[in-house]
Amino acid sequence: MPSFRLHAVDTGEDLAFEPRRLIVAGYTGRDAEAVRAHIAELAAIGVPEPASIPTFYDLDPALLTTGPLVEVTGENTSGEAEPVLVRHAGRHYLGVGSDHTDRDLERTDIGASKAACPKPFSSQVVTLPAEAQWDGIELASTVDGVDYQRGTLAALRTPDDLLARLADTLGELDGDLVVFGGTLPLLTGDFRPGTGWRTSLRAGEHTLTCSYETKRRTT
Repeated sequence: MPSFRLHAVDTGEDLAFEPRRLIVAGYTGRDAEAVRAHIAELAAIGVPEPASIPTFYDLDPALLTTGPLVEVTGENTSGEAEPVLVRHAGRHYLGVGSDHTDRDLERTDIGASKAACPKPFSSQVVTLPAEAQWDGIELASTVDGVDYQRGTLAALRTPDDLLARLADTLGELDGDLVVFGGTLPLLTGDFRPGTGWRTSLRAGEHTLTCSYETKRRTT
């Protein structure tokens, strides 16, 4: 089981965090028509349609990392900024991360494409904001210094909604938990396989970041 030292910047707490489960949620957009349109776009380039909306990928928590270097095996990988829900000792926190994915493998097996890459997330978190504050939280990413994503979490399902759907799908999950909560549209509309990634999340007066470089694994 991996272990991390997380810091809650709003309370000053240090958390000895040992996630037992890692769930990456897909197709979490609040606009159902937009989600269906996105699925059709992906299908046009060979990405299989999901079995359910939203979809939950139950991955190995050993994929999680707070380090600055991510090793990948595929030639065509890219990240996506995501809010990261962290449950520790029965309390919920919010961080930011990147659902780094193998885009070639994604065309045949989405779950395998996500499991093929580490999942970077921030070592700093904040206490999960109230639902009324969710829509105003800002999420962004850059790749190699170029703006890649930008918007607010109003586009995504709220934590209460997402966690309820997760419990309905996978049952009640015990212990420390990490849930990647979905992403925003790309500003260009196209995946970009860069090497330097930075994701950020602004919640009130606090800005959380997750930055990393990718490196091809040679063996």
